[in-house]
Amino acid sequence: MKYLIALSLIIATLETGFASNQHLAPFKDELFAYPRILERSAKSAFRVVEYNRERDMVDRDQILRRKAHFRYVDQSVRWSRSVYRYRSTNGRYKYFAVGDANRRTKLVVIYIHGQGGNHRQGVNDWTFGGNFNRLQNLMVNNRGLLMTPSFTDFKDRGAADITVLMRDAKIAAPNAQIVVACGSMGGGVCWRLIDNAKSAKMLDGLFLLGSHWDDGFLKSAAIKRKTRNIPIYIGHGSKDVVFKPSRQKSFFNQILKKNPNYPARFVMFESGAHGTPIRMIDWRAELNWMLSVR
Repeated sequence: MKYLIALSLIIATLETGFASNQHLAPFKDELFAYPRILERSAKSAFRVVEYNRERDMVDRDQILRRKAHFRYVDQSVRWSRSVYRYRSTNGRYKYFAVGDANRRTKLVVIYIHGQGGNHRQGVNDWTFGGNFNRLQNLMVNNRGLLMTPSFTDFKDRGAADITVLMRDAKIAAPNAQIVVACGSMGGGVCWRLIDNAKSAKMLDGLFLLGSHWDDGFLKSAAIKRKTRNIPIYIGHGSKDVVFKPSRQKSFFNQILKKNPNYPARFVMFESGAHGTPIRMIDWRAELNWMLSVR
């Protein structure tokens, strides 16, 4: 990658990162693991996870919605964080990179912000209960790379931007799997990436966090049984007033109706609002699942 310089890391003698199965090593699991599971389907493709605002927001934040308590954050990761620029046909854009980009890199996570967000959202240590800080630490500790870009829009031009970033990441880290996580309106980019043959070829998984559905996916080649099925995780709050939870759940059910063996997972956060999935997703558990079904 022309503008991405590999960030130096101290590599322990005993490898604590990816094992042969490429699973992520633990990091603050006792604080970020899902609380009580209220409901689950036979194969755990659908789960309802308890969300308690007092416990999971009020007690977790020192300043509500703005600053998590210190125990949820490890700021040593800031030494592995830098800002770069990439160029697409639409212009030049900034992105943060956290972790390593070289032949040893095993996983690249690209976070796509939603409406009103920017490239800083995915590297903010303190918001969303410190969950982005955990994601950064998981990448640094496991030979991974987190990229949080700016881009043109949530439609075709934005998807073209991210396709360029994926290509650059693949050049810099040719052995890495690439997953894209989209928050809210960022889902418009995610669905376009999986629908485009050029970007889908580089894509190894999608996260949709408080995001929307795409009925076109149900008719696409991507969902057919004999194609390369790209794992999809959907996290949604049961009280989301932006994108209807019932509509998102119905869409998920249609995926499995079309292809019962499709690697898709839905986590409904009971009583959670629009931003709850970003705060509550267990990044380690869900990335491990995504890697295991590849």
